[in-house]
Amino acid sequence: MAPILNAVDHLHVNVGSWSEAEEWYLSVLGFKRVNALMGWAVKNGPLTIENPEGTIHLALFESESPKTTDVIAFGATGEEFLHWKTHLESHGLKLRVTDHKLAYSLYFSDPWQNSHEITTYERDYVAAKLAT
Repeated sequence: MAPILNAVDHLHVNVGSWSEAEEWYLSVLGFKRVNALMGWAVKNGPLTIENPEGTIHLALFESESPKTTDVIAFGATGEEFLHWKTHLESHGLKLRVTDHKLAYSLYFSDPWQNSHEITTYERDYVAAKLAT
């Protein structure tokens, strides 16, 4: 039997500029710099950012020609999903809203074409609200 894992610690995200990425992720997703990990934010190391609750960490790797990362999917309640939809639209992001029949997802990209998703499993709640 494998040992226990207790969480996803962080996800790697490739960006063209730490300063631009830090500004985008703060204004759009509310992620802020983790000051305790700034020692890593040197050449070839990551600038680590986290959500306001400190439960999700992204390690931003800076490159002149960043390769896009795979989709990073975040979870939300149905009510928060709808708030995210409005919030992301207010930032001028192109959204794809998908009804997966068991869940709803919002898909969007950051300025470096990294794909992000916000998913809720409160599908019926969101379907009812979107229908009105």
